[in-house]
Amino acid sequence: MRRLLRDESGSTLILTIFYAALSLVLILLVTAATSLYLERKRLFTLADGAALAGAEAFDLTDVTTVASGPGVVLDDSRVSAAVAAHVAAVPHDFEGLVIERAESPGGSGAVVGLSALWRPPVVSLLVPEGIRIGVEASARSVFG
Repeated sequence: MRRLLRDESGSTLILTIFYAALSLVLILLVTAATSLYLERKRLFTLADGAALAGAEAFDLTDVTTVASGPGVVLDDSRVSAAVAAHVAAVPHDFEGLVIERAESPGGSGAVVGLSALWRPPVVSLLVPEGIRIGVEASARSVFG
């Protein structure tokens, strides 16, 4: 009986199974985190372009000259329309894309907030089925 208790054959199989499971969990988590990061960067790129389009939502007749030089006061409705047009014109595959914010605080630039639904490449117990991610970008109209 003592000889059977001291026998260690098969103990590496348990360790191998444990480390294989741990490796699989780590791979799934890193894949999900990378996917989330890339999706957020893509969404931010779209928001950044939309903010630039919103900051340039004025006619040349709207430009005024003040003591510090030429300038323009942006209108929230024009900024919102330019952002919506930009988002509609740019091809994307975001699920549930929503323009959360498209305005011109202070009239000198545009702030755009977008959100979309992110779904992981592989759904598991440790990674949710999907979450809403949001980004915010801003751009200013500067003459000089």
